[in-house]
Amino acid sequence: MVGIGEKNETHRVARAVGSIVMQPETLQMILAGDSKKGDVLGVARIAAIQGSKRTSELIPLCHPIFLTKVAVEFNISEPTSSIECVVTAETVGRTGVEMEALTAVSVALLTVYDMCKAVDRGMRMEGICLMEKLGGKSGHWVRD
Repeated sequence: MVGIGEKNETHRVARAVGSIVMQPETLQMILAGDSKKGDVLGVARIAAIQGSKRTSELIPLCHPIFLTKVAVEFNISEPTSSIECVVTAETVGRTGVEMEALTAVSVALLTVYDMCKAVDRGMRMEGICLMEKLGGKSGHWVRD
């Protein structure tokens, strides 16, 4: 692991995004709450938060960090039959929260896939990326 002991503690924020594309009928099932496994987006929200908190257990060289906030948003697009997940993670610490935000998005989308795979195995996850980070020595970065 990279040494962070000499770094200053600062407020750090990261925002990540990703989408899952599915058949229109699958999206309608999710919106209607008709999945046999339950509330797809509610479970995916909890999974995202849980995933963010366990990032250091999944990514071998990530530092375990104390998260002060994790916010999960889902944006539905009926024209593209997709769900976009946006996660904002925050901490006050010596290292950033980019990996926590990215992991949270990935776990949320995987959860949607798991809960709906019985009716739509062709779903695809795409565009998982960091959109913005704030704090630390490198300052503020925003994706173009």
